[in-house]
Amino acid sequence: MKLNYKRTLLISFAFMSLSAFWQMYDNVIPLILQNPLTFGLGETVTGIIMAIDNVLAIFLMPFFGALSDKANTKIGKRMPFIVFGTIVAVVMLLTLTVAERLVSLPLFIVILFILLMAMSLYRSPAVALMPDLTPNQLRSKGNAIINLMGAVGGAYALVAIMVFTPKNFATDPSHLWIAEGHPNYLWLFVAIVAFMLIAVMVLFATIKERKISHIVKEEIASYEKVTGEKVEVEIAGEGGAEDKKAASTGHAFRHLDAPVRKSMIFLLASIFLWFTAYNAVTTAFSRYAIKVWGVEGGGYAQLLMIAMVTAIIAFIPIGIISSKIGRKKTILIGIVLMSVCYFLAAFMTSVNPLMYVFFGTIGIGWASINVNSYPMVVEMAKGHDIGRFTGIYYVFSMSAQIFTPVFSGFLLEHVSYKTLFPYAVIFSVLAFITMTRVYHGDSKPLRKVAIENFDVDD
Repeated sequence: MKLNYKRTLLISFAFMSLSAFWQMYDNVIPLILQNPLTFGLGETVTGIIMAIDNVLAIFLMPFFGALSDKANTKIGKRMPFIVFGTIVAVVMLLTLTVAERLVSLPLFIVILFILLMAMSLYRSPAVALMPDLTPNQLRSKGNAIINLMGAVGGAYALVAIMVFTPKNFATDPSHLWIAEGHPNYLWLFVAIVAFMLIAVMVLFATIKERKISHIVKEEIASYEKVTGEKVEVEIAGEGGAEDKKAASTGHAFRHLDAPVRKSMIFLLASIFLWFTAYNAVTTAFSRYAIKVWGVEGGGYAQLLMIAMVTAIIAFIPIGIISSKIGRKKTILIGIVLMSVCYFLAAFMTSVNPLMYVFFGTIGIGWASINVNSYPMVVEMAKGHDIGRFTGIYYVFSMSAQIFTPVFSGFLLEHVSYKTLFPYAVIFSVLAFITMTRVYHGDSKPLRKVAIENFDVDD
């Protein structure tokens, strides 16, 4: 049975819009919060605000995901959440510029909270749309396309930051009603809003969720009739008795043998630690580049773009390498590459050609980790526990993204901005140490077509 690539590509437009938003959010919102002409917040408070989205995600993603499981409308299970969430999100994103103009922090925080609620509303349904409309055996290929399109959305946001964030705020005549030295992010927000709306409009116009669900069932029935091969397919909210029994069982770790359980704990600790290192850099990098290296406007986005592009290019070679030397070794190599680059970046006083090499290498290292870490979790999980361990994986990665903006922000504010890269080095080294204690989940994957090597997490 073959994956319908065109259909999957169109389904991925929802995730592409999400990726564009979060790339912009992580880079620009901290600058707005800290600008002395707007709110002038310190690093610690900024870190707390930047952690709100991950706190909401931990609680609201499962809730809205389960709610959409039970939904049954004329336009499908997931589509109402995606469409409504997008509409609210784009309105709130544009309204943020009003709060910034009025220099009203309470209004800004209220609007930001509603915006993040709207993003949480359609985050899980957008991710769940592809598995809903894809047989189990084809979901790795489908997820590969989803993540590739997510990278496209992130790249678009970085380009928009470079284009619509002026280098000289004080002399740019287009910045009406903005105080001298105060950047106007309106056109950047408009660019992101337009991208999100177009992506979701294409999705809504081309993906008729209920109709495609029936088509998929017919395709599966036809395939099974011709080949005699059984194809697994699960529709959200329609699990069998075994799944319901599994869901009511005690803690997922009880099903693991003691040695496997130990490896799983160390792997989850590693996930927390490398996300702590990496997210500290990505969240604070725009401010670091401006304050320490003197980068103007959206120039910092060029380095982030290099990391993203090299990661995309590296996915296929990394998939090949990990199939030969193993997932664990590939992850350890990735951690070493990132640690070395973090260490060297700490000594840089300005952006120079070496920095592009460092960030390109960081992209390769991060891809090495992402391609292999989630499959190791799944490898250790047993059958019906895969879904729960997927949730556990995201709890650890998101918990790191709650912790690190606050803790690293405290260090940036009360010690020095130059603590950023040493902070990343320390947590990366700790991740390397815990990863060496992982002895399971390293089975060599079956041979895949090239596109499946892009099957990484968000």
